[in-house]
Amino acid sequence: MTKLPSSLQKLINELSRLPGVGPKTAQRLAFYLLKQDNIDITNLSQSIANIKNGIVFCSVCHNMGETDPCATCSDVRRDHSLVCVVEEPLDAQAIDKSGQYNGVFHILGGVLNPLEGVGPESLEIESLLARIKDERQKIKEVIIATNPSLEGETTAMHLQKVIKLLNQDIKITRIARGLPMGGDLEYADDITLMRAMEGRREY
Repeated sequence: MTKLPSSLQKLINELSRLPGVGPKTAQRLAFYLLKQDNIDITNLSQSIANIKNGIVFCSVCHNMGETDPCATCSDVRRDHSLVCVVEEPLDAQAIDKSGQYNGVFHILGGVLNPLEGVGPESLEIESLLARIKDERQKIKEVIIATNPSLEGETTAMHLQKVIKLLNQDIKITRIARGLPMGGDLEYADDITLMRAMEGRREY
């Protein structure tokens, strides 16, 4: 049986570790890269190598950015009294892209999932509560925009409970069911996200 060169096989193995990339797709990608110019390959490899150096996580909202605080948290034109809580940075990007939201964000870094050992202490919940407690922030409304999955709903209910215990006066809303059960925010279209944001309800 003919063996692939070890360098090519190693690349295939590494590519197949990426989410959504199986062995066949990894093989196609590796052979595609093999045909590219050295300049293209060098640029790609440098971009991958530098990804950690070029990105910082905002100490306020935990979103990705190039500065700390991030561009969103630093923007005085945004409504800082309105905080949208999402699971991951791509979710915040999807909501921002809809053009229907002008507040700020808070990235949890996941959802509650006891079966996988993800409890409240594994998420950025304490830092959210600290933001709400901080009178300088003047937060009036928290929009919970976790995905409409079982874990997302569990996380939303937990957030609603702990926020209300902390501050009875704060308005807590949940994005409307414009998103399908089990769907992900990052794959939703702009109109679906717009309707979900417009139809949010108070807990």
